[in-house]
Order: sequence, then structure tokens, then C-alpha cells
Amino acid sequence: MDFKEIFSVSGKPGLFKTIGQTKSGVIIESLADGKRLQAFASDKISSLGEISIFTSGDDMPLREVFRLMQEKLGDQSAPGAKVDDKTMKTFFESIVPDFDHDRFYISHMRKITAWYNQLITAGMDDFAAPAEETESPGDTEVKSEEN
Repeated sequence: MDFKEIFSVSGKPGLFKTIGQTKSGVIIESLADGKRLQAFASDKISSLGEISIFTSGDDMPLREVFRLMQEKLGDQSAPGAKVDDKTMKTFFESIVPDFDHDRFYISHMRKITAWYNQLITAGMDDFAAPAEETESPGDTEVKSEEN
């Protein structure tokens, strides 16, 4: 699954994928219910591929957080939005023990667990990193025949 094609739109709940473009924005489709709507150029649109969480070291990409959640949870869903703050914090400490307690808030945790559950429900449960090309186009060697 390519996280660059899944988006969060500020002010709209859930996750979306792009369907097409218009003059003033993009047409998006909800992963939850398939409803289509327009996101305007003024809306804040964030690709899941660009989102990471603060840790005491380097930031951790969201894909890696989801992968760790999947390893821990197996077939179960993540804690819902209604769990108390302590339970949510304990859950994330078990997933990412070195998250930055000053910059990674409970509201972020709730959003990430909701996104995880939505992706699992939509059948998008492949959180492994995409295979990277081992050779870039400029690295190919051209052999010529000598006559």
C-alpha cells in the first residue's frame, strides 16, 4: 500500500484517497463509506506518507507505527476514541516506548488509532515498507560491441 495516496483532510473525519482533480482542488473519496467530496486548495491535506511521530531520537514514520501496532494487536483493533487517557498512553508506550511525551499528545494518539482501525476495516493492512529500487535509472551500464 502506498501511503502517499492516502490522505487526511483538516476538518474532515477519517481518511481519503484521491479520485481526480478539479480547477479548485481535488475530488476525494472516504475510505470509510465511499462518499466523494471536493477538497479545495485552501484545505490542509496531509499524505500519510509524510506524517511521523516525535520520538526522543529520530521521528518515526507513521507506516512504522502502524506496522508495530499490527505486530502487537494481530487481528484485534486498536483502542477506540472512548478509552481513557491513561489507557491510550499505556498502549502507545507499549508500541513506541521512546515517543516524545512533550510533543506527542493524547489527541494525536487517538487520531492514529482511529486511522489504523479505518485502514484495517478497509482491507489496507500491508504496512511493510515498499520495496525500494536497488538501481536508479542513471546507474545502468551500457555495453557496446567492439568491431
